[in-house]
Amino acid sequence: MKGATILIADDEKEIADLVALHLEKEGYRTLTTQDGREAVRIAQSQSIDLVILDIMMPHMDGYEVTRQIREQHRMPIIFLSAKTSDLDKITGLVIGADDYMTKPFNPMELVARVNAQIRRSTQLNVPEKRSSVLEANGLTIDPEQREVKVYGNVVELTPKEFDILYLLAGHPKKVFSAENIFRHVWGDDYFESGNTVMVHIRTLRRKLGEDVEKNKWIKTVWGVGYAFNG
Repeated sequence: MKGATILIADDEKEIADLVALHLEKEGYRTLTTQDGREAVRIAQSQSIDLVILDIMMPHMDGYEVTRQIREQHRMPIIFLSAKTSDLDKITGLVIGADDYMTKPFNPMELVARVNAQIRRSTQLNVPEKRSSVLEANGLTIDPEQREVKVYGNVVELTPKEFDILYLLAGHPKKVFSAENIFRHVWGDDYFESGNTVMVHIRTLRRKLGEDVEKNKWIKTVWGVGYAFNG
């Protein structure tokens, strides 16, 4: 969806300007800021289609920016950070980011990932005939409200966690590889960071309470992928 508006928040103005330059060549409109608090203000006051966030920023870090944006908005969020540890990546994905790239980075790869996220987001917003509510062993999934309940209690999921659960639950017993899940949910080819799906599945299970009763709804088929055990 060229013409979409992308917010770039990075405390290094040179990086923000470089990212903006490449995205504008692709036909996107960009807004930049070097301040986390300002990033939240922009996201809440303007129509933003995607956010690119650094983690370390003045006044508010990228994690907190993501938390506050996710309270009201579902637009894709991509972290672009010098933090390279698995813990940093997992933290970013768990709190609601859709992708994570490390610095130094290839600007063309970032553009490709932005295109993939925008394409996926656009597809999700196209009106379509929704299936009825899915129910299985105390789990209720409402695709209209994008709401999940476990034994009547609402479970707060990120957009990607909901999409993964809805995909699996909509095809009981069918085994999806991590690559297939990524293509269905992220809407693009499987990127090198193959633990993205694994991290989301792990967090999804914890939120559903499967740390108490392992593999109650989501079954791991070792060496193959995941299936809904409904």
